[in-house]
Amino acid sequence: MKKSTMNLTEGNIAKQIIIFALPILLGQIFQNLYNSVDSIVVGKYVGKTALAAVTSSADISQLIIGFFTGLSTGSGVLFARYFGAKDSKNLHLSIHTAITFSIILGVIMAVVGIVISPYLLNLVDCPEDVYEEALQYLRVYLVGVLFTAMYNVASGVLRAVGDSRHPFYYLVIASLTNIVLDIVAVVVFHMGVIGVALATVISQLISVVLAIRNMMTTNDVHKLVIKDLHINGKLLREVLTLGLPAAIQSCLVSFSNLFVQRYINGFGSAAMAGTGAANKLDRYAGMVAQCLGLSVTTFISQNVGAGRYDRAFKGIRSVLVMGFIAVAVFGIPIYFFADTFMRLFSSDEDVIQYGVGMITVMMPVYYIQTLHQIYSNAVRGFGKSATVMIISVVGLIVCRQIFLAVSMGINRVIENVYWAYPVGWFCAFIMSFCYYLFTIKFPYKKKNGKKSTVNV
Repeated sequence: MKKSTMNLTEGNIAKQIIIFALPILLGQIFQNLYNSVDSIVVGKYVGKTALAAVTSSADISQLIIGFFTGLSTGSGVLFARYFGAKDSKNLHLSIHTAITFSIILGVIMAVVGIVISPYLLNLVDCPEDVYEEALQYLRVYLVGVLFTAMYNVASGVLRAVGDSRHPFYYLVIASLTNIVLDIVAVVVFHMGVIGVALATVISQLISVVLAIRNMMTTNDVHKLVIKDLHINGKLLREVLTLGLPAAIQSCLVSFSNLFVQRYINGFGSAAMAGTGAANKLDRYAGMVAQCLGLSVTTFISQNVGAGRYDRAFKGIRSVLVMGFIAVAVFGIPIYFFADTFMRLFSSDEDVIQYGVGMITVMMPVYYIQTLHQIYSNAVRGFGKSATVMIISVVGLIVCRQIFLAVSMGINRVIENVYWAYPVGWFCAFIMSFCYYLFTIKFPYKKKNGKKSTVNV
């Protein structure tokens, strides 16, 4: 059987990163595609309030789902480190511990999320004309939290051992399934937002079945053995040490975004629908930064596990070049054809103008988001997950909320909400870059008798 793992500690750095990152990027394109189709279908065939309900629920659902995304990202550092060190025993134990923990926690959080959905919608001050549809969508959508939890950990394991291809295949299958089910549920059976949410849950179930099947049938080091599923206390602590800060970070950022959404909701359903659709487009530029961030975390983790620190530093430089090129490729078309793209979601002129306004502000400064993602994930790759959490909380939450409170107090216009996003990125980037430079790279160069430069 051909091995699906990939050793990132040897070979041409740029080539390996591209080979590893490309499936992640393509997978995110498909994932964003089916998320966009959700909004396009309800916007075109159900109406403005339905579009507002789906898009305004995104931050609420991300509050819970983001926890597992963060947990898998952080724990993936541990998996990659054991893989790079060729420690198959601890790799096996940590994988089975993480999956068992995700199943237990996934069930709990799905139930809790469904119960507290009304309180979360009240927290973001959801308008009355949107509330019922938003509640219906959110409760059905959160049924899939368990599947999302399991898939995130499983795909995190696959990426940690260098296999980014299979998660891509599974996302393609899930995305195409979701698109077909969206159209059938909404256009054919007129199920509205419930149909869209149900289509997403079924697609998530398919992706997790495929990922788990891969791990059960492989003969490689990351093989999943059902009878070995249990929680090892020592390794759970290690998983949580690296994974929990990332999970908490994701939750806190999403929670903070609920208050950003509250500002948006104050401008009405057209603003909710327009900015929600713009966020769908925004993610096509943002996924480049996220993809490279995931790639650099795995690359550094494997090389740190193998003791190859110089190679880890060189990988960061390669990723920076890739990031600037890729953001231009995705961001420039979105910026110049913002009006055309927005009309895919809605024909309402107010909705379109809100969306175009948001894109016009955010796209030109997306390089800052890329820098933040690369350096914060690089720091996480060196095992400093708690530091990344603190930096993200200060930059993406504290700085952003201070900016909003001050700017909205001076002049209550929605443009201030648009600018709050890049302000947060910039603050987080500066802090993560300085931490990387002065506490990781320079001390290493000094310790190893090499001249420190700002060639980062």
